[in-house]
Amino acid sequence: MSQSYPTILPGLRSPFDQVKGIVHFGRMLDKIRLAAAGKLPEGWQSSRGVTSKSNFDSRCCKFLHIDYAALEVETLKGGSDESLLEWSFAHGRQPSEDEIEVWNGFMTKLGWRDARTQRLNERLAEIGLPPSTVLTMFEFIDLDEGRLRLGSQ
Repeated sequence: MSQSYPTILPGLRSPFDQVKGIVHFGRMLDKIRLAAAGKLPEGWQSSRGVTSKSNFDSRCCKFLHIDYAALEVETLKGGSDESLLEWSFAHGRQPSEDEIEVWNGFMTKLGWRDARTQRLNERLAEIGLPPSTVLTMFEFIDLDEGRLRLGSQ
């Protein structure tokens, strides 16, 4: 069961928010910074740096061809989100505009009629909501974290 609903974490932005046009990257940086400040929930710590298809941070690092641990070290040195993305481009790869469009479309639609739909519905059940309350994992995250109110999608 979710610790509480909504799970409001000041300083953690929506996965929809973009840094230079790329979704989720800024959220990943926020989680690194919150963890360093001791403000990331304990239940979230075990998934930091995990390499799996279900972990959005892992997917983002794979998309940019960077190592999460290296990004974490660089993030904790300071710097803006934009400079950290530029670092990622320099140490990994810089995707084209078309690749970014595909990435954004893929990530923002995860959970909608795909292999993640069942997990999305399980997460909804964990917080006491019926299937199809929201249609994507990004929407679920925003709902669970208090940024999306039912009836406002």
